[in-house]
Amino acid sequence: MQADWYPQPEHGGFYTALVKGYYKEEGLDVVIQPGGPYLPPYQQVAAGAAQFGMGASDRTLESVAAGQPLVAVAATMQRDPQGIMVRKDSPVRTFADLSGHIISVQPGSTWFRYLVQRYQLNNIQEVPAMMSVANFIANPDYIQQAFATSEPFFAKQAGVEARVLLVSDAGFKPYRVMFTTKDFLRQHPDIVAKFVRASIRGWRDYLKDPAAAHAAVSKLNPALTPDWVQFSWQSLRDGHFVDGDDPTGSQIGQMEAERWTSLYKQLVDLKVIEKQFDPATAYTLQFIQNK
Repeated sequence: MQADWYPQPEHGGFYTALVKGYYKEEGLDVVIQPGGPYLPPYQQVAAGAAQFGMGASDRTLESVAAGQPLVAVAATMQRDPQGIMVRKDSPVRTFADLSGHIISVQPGSTWFRYLVQRYQLNNIQEVPAMMSVANFIANPDYIQQAFATSEPFFAKQAGVEARVLLVSDAGFKPYRVMFTTKDFLRQHPDIVAKFVRASIRGWRDYLKDPAAAHAAVSKLNPALTPDWVQFSWQSLRDGHFVDGDDPTGSQIGQMEAERWTSLYKQLVDLKVIEKQFDPATAYTLQFIQNK
């Protein structure tokens, strides 16, 4: 499995399934390949360098539109932690307040393009995201992209209280997903079913007891500290990013066709997808129904 970033708590369910032997119980020998800023999981999986990848449903749709034969098989997160981080006392209370500001964001981010169109933001200046909170800490007026489960921790460590405006609250609601290729799905539906089953089991366990996963990711990524992993795990739980609105955990892994269709229409409207196709070809619900 190709991860979308360095080992971190946001991958906790997969590492739980790995270290607790859930994949092995299904007869699978799984290796999680760490990601990074220059290792896109979509291309890695499409090229056959990995059988599964971690990603997001909007990027999966964009990849399919670009000719990559990918298919999402289950959700990793019901809610996307992506957002815009401002200081707690910032006058920016809603996305509409961003007009006239400088915002640090990864160039070409679809979710930001959505915000600009949705709120008719004008007179805004984009600067490339620095993958750091140094400027945010130094400049009270600095606004940057952030994961609600990560960057606020570093701001707080430096004595700066922050707020994150979640993009999902603006109506742009991608899932975080696990995906494979159409060929692998067609040739090995049994392996996909086992992988999804073990992964969902891992995510259920991770939300209750993260110790095994945190030990694993901390060993693989020495930059992680106990306080950092605890903050991320608590944020995942408090924000219900993984389990959604149902406290019983029944939504873990689930996806809905209506939400994929709605997201697809937004991408077409943004002209991110120009060559139209049936969005149902970018995902399958066969491994997650009635779980």
